[in-house]
Amino acid sequence: MQQQSPDWHQQPQSGPVDLLLGSYNVHKGVGRDMRRDPRRTIDVIAEIGADVLALQEVDRRFGAREGVLDLDALRERTGLSAVPLADRLGHAAHGWHGNLLLLRNAEVEDARPLTLPGLEPRGAIVADLRVAGQPLRIIAAHLGLLHQSRLLQARRLAMEVEQAAGWPIVLMGDLNEWRLGAGCSLMPLRKGLRAVKASAATVNSFPAALPMLPLDRIILSRHAQMLALEPHDTRLARLASDHLPIKARIRLGGP
Repeated sequence: MQQQSPDWHQQPQSGPVDLLLGSYNVHKGVGRDMRRDPRRTIDVIAEIGADVLALQEVDRRFGAREGVLDLDALRERTGLSAVPLADRLGHAAHGWHGNLLLLRNAEVEDARPLTLPGLEPRGAIVADLRVAGQPLRIIAAHLGLLHQSRLLQARRLAMEVEQAAGWPIVLMGDLNEWRLGAGCSLMPLRKGLRAVKASAATVNSFPAALPMLPLDRIILSRHAQMLALEPHDTRLARLASDHLPIKARIRLGGP
């Protein structure tokens, strides 16, 4: 898809808007019991109740790369619709490198896939939205397992952050990084993103049975306000994937 530059100078048309965001690595629908059960995955998504949800590992990795979810059933159950992409990895795939972005009551101004650098194939989706008149850039990503690859990927994503500087930006997904200090591979993203205390910025999401590592992240620019951040920790969520979903309530257009 040809990249389009959003009209970031267009003024918001309404007052503050609160949103529930979520990120969930669905592990191709395979739970900790080693059963592939997409209906169970949809049940967890319904539990989360997010307005904007980034999913990872929604497509099989080889062959036709077919998606593992019934998107029509998902939409009927939750009201969430997939952001359409002109480019997909295979005609049967849901998203891009396993990434899928789901929305409710949001206007999509532009959405495009990114191929991220590194030794293993990885990607992201960049979507420019209007939610009740408020602009929002969502970057949904799944970063690599290798530190050096994640560093390169973070630098590439930082370019998308800088392009929309001055407006609310949310980066979320399975970022495969557990470190918080100087050794963190996500450091290139700090420019333009709001610095928050580590205790408020991360929650443990992996492994689902006994979460110890903050591999999944929801990171805001300084133009969006984090009201709450927590794992979605239910009995079903602990069974349905090797990651717990995480969710954040944010405010757009506030002070």
